[in-house]
Amino acid sequence: MLRISTALIFIAHAVVRVYGGTIQRFGDYLNNKGFVFGVPMVWGITAYEVIGGLLLAAGYFCKWLSAGFILMLAIGIAIIHAENGWFVGEHGSGGSEYSAILIICLIVIAAADQKKKRQEN
Repeated sequence: MLRISTALIFIAHAVVRVYGGTIQRFGDYLNNKGFVFGVPMVWGITAYEVIGGLLLAAGYFCKWLSAGFILMLAIGIAIIHAENGWFVGEHGSGGSEYSAILIICLIVIAAADQKKKRQEN
């Protein structure tokens, strides 16, 4: 349940970005932060969230996909969320708490995948 719901969060995040038309805005934001090729980077992030999310939901490559998602979230904390504080909701605006809990979920998912592989051997 944790694996599937976490995967669906990433998929939904990507789908809203595409249908909400915010890829260009996010790409411009990354360019303003000093990154090059912001829009292609955002498309890469979006593709990873959709494809990786589908694979994660299906139970494939959980450890490796979790590592990629954790890296993506950690970078997001460093370049976007940390400057907005800790809280996301009523006590703040765009902070790190949401990303931090997703990282914890992904660590649990990766650990469960590793335990499952040990039991199979």
